[in-house]
Amino acid sequence: MKIVIDYESCWRNSFLEGSNNERIPKQKKGTYRTFIGSMKKLEKPENFKPRTITLDTVMGVINRLVGDQRKLYQAREAQDYYFRDIESLVNFQDSPNVINREMTYIRNISGSTDQNSYTGMIKIDDPMFLSDYSAEFWGVLALNFEQLLAFVIEDKKVEAQITLDPLVIIDRLEELNSLKAVENQGTVLNAFELLQKNFSKFKGVNNKGLVLPISLYCSALYLQLARLEHKYDMTSAKTKAGGISGISNNGFTKKDFMARFTTGDKKKIWGNPYIHEEFVKGVGKTQHLMTKASGQLEINIDVDRQKGREIIELIENAGVSSFYLGKKGLAYVSKMRP
Repeated sequence: MKIVIDYESCWRNSFLEGSNNERIPKQKKGTYRTFIGSMKKLEKPENFKPRTITLDTVMGVINRLVGDQRKLYQAREAQDYYFRDIESLVNFQDSPNVINREMTYIRNISGSTDQNSYTGMIKIDDPMFLSDYSAEFWGVLALNFEQLLAFVIEDKKVEAQITLDPLVIIDRLEELNSLKAVENQGTVLNAFELLQKNFSKFKGVNNKGLVLPISLYCSALYLQLARLEHKYDMTSAKTKAGGISGISNNGFTKKDFMARFTTGDKKKIWGNPYIHEEFVKGVGKTQHLMTKASGQLEINIDVDRQKGREIIELIENAGVSSFYLGKKGLAYVSKMRP
């Protein structure tokens, strides 16, 4: 028998982790597949997932047409699965006649948080800025790069001053984050090895083996934290886990840093453009967008005419007028023949 399906603007990307052919994993806040279509997660090429029509897609459609609304893996596990002995007899031909790559804004109902934003009023009366240790601790960020290396290697007292205000601190961290990576040699190498010895989480280099100044500054803050504990009570400078809020040994996250010093919650992001950018050698920066296809899907099932009529009758009785072919779009049966 033959089933012909016409479809329009069907999405050919996936932005959920895992597969429809697997049980939905249990998460902390319920049972769902993890959303991987946020701007941050789309920076990783493995999270940009193109999709094509497969046998699983076709079997999902056929099951939907005969009125079985279970997920495909659930239907296949059931004793009453109608197509158990028929799946091997199914073949298909997908013929897209229009393929568009469009900028699509997708909705994220889980509510990711903006990496670089915060909400509420700024609190400058936090103990991290009003304690005896504050000037020496945050003064590490006021050092120039050569002074920083001397501080790490020679344990020099920090005399440099920085305004003890969370906005000034985060602005300075962003400024340091823009510094270019340097060769790992000389005094840089000495400081790097000392920090590496003290902090197992310290990485400090990019994929070319160059040292990232921001990592040295952030780990130097942790080094100063340990050194000042010999003179001051540093409890108020640390989180419950013993770290510095929003700052790791290798960098910082603005939203996490500011969360401690603002009256509001982290800023929610409820959607974003679906786009993955990569640098292709010889081409430059390339943008990968959502793919939408229109065309026709022809499904052939190698059964006798009587079985074909039976399947057609099931489809007509179910009365499915239109459906998705993939994530979104419009699809409908245009022709059936037993």
